[in-house]
Amino acid sequence: MSEPVRLSKRMSEFGLALDGVQLKPARVRWQNEDQLRFILREGRKRQIRRMCEAVGLRVLALKRVRIGSVRLGDLPPGQWRYLGPNERFDARPSH
Repeated sequence: MSEPVRLSKRMSEFGLALDGVQLKPARVRWQNEDQLRFILREGRKRQIRRMCEAVGLRVLALKRVRIGSVRLGDLPPGQWRYLGPNERFDARPSH
């Protein structure tokens, strides 16, 4: 098993707790040799950075590409847009 595969497997299985609360597991995979893709079911403050630190990786930048089923596209940081006619944002927690 290659080192990138081992690291992403460890990160996917890593049980992170924040403020004494166990977080739901994240899916992690390598995009290329320098970038990881995270799919979080529950995003908490600094979760990605803490997961990376736990396996010896340093985060240089983060970019959110989607919230639920709503893709952000080329939306600049700090900006907002109206949802399209076929988009829906459900902010209720999933259980």
